[in-house]
Amino acid sequence: MKKNVLAFGILLTLLSCGKDKKEEQVTVVEEPKVEVEYAVFGDSITSEGAISAHEMMEKFSNLKEGDTVDVKFQSSIHEVCQKKGCWMTLGLENDKEAFVKFKDYGFFVPKNAQDKDVVVNGKAFVSVISVDELKHYAKDEGKSQAAIDSITEPEVTYSFMADGVLIHK
Repeated sequence: MKKNVLAFGILLTLLSCGKDKKEEQVTVVEEPKVEVEYAVFGDSITSEGAISAHEMMEKFSNLKEGDTVDVKFQSSIHEVCQKKGCWMTLGLENDKEAFVKFKDYGFFVPKNAQDKDVVVNGKAFVSVISVDELKHYAKDEGKSQAAIDSITEPEVTYSFMADGVLIHK
């Protein structure tokens, strides 16, 4: 019995010495970081920490008139002032838009920036126009009585005062 155990041990030793150990190689492929180039307007900001247009809409929906929130968000430009580039509208969700002006009228954006991706930093707030005021405006515009009577809800405007803007090149 001792001879069998000894022979078996020698056989295992010889077999293990004759084989090359193959190690599994794991190749880690790092995705290259794509550097997005932006043109900077106003204060120098980065895109880090910017929330989505969807998240921005959630913030707007929680604001009451008079409230402001400091925020940075990314969206796409729907429209730009064609006289100076002194304002722009940015897409939110559900066909809503944020009307963006620039702090202290201190900078403008290119008039051809429509449909470009953008990151804005600043203060978000809402303005509410009452039903009575809307009816008054409609009357001043010469709208029909039926059109005036159809105004039944206040109008909420989503606004943003930007101190820094990044526009995708």
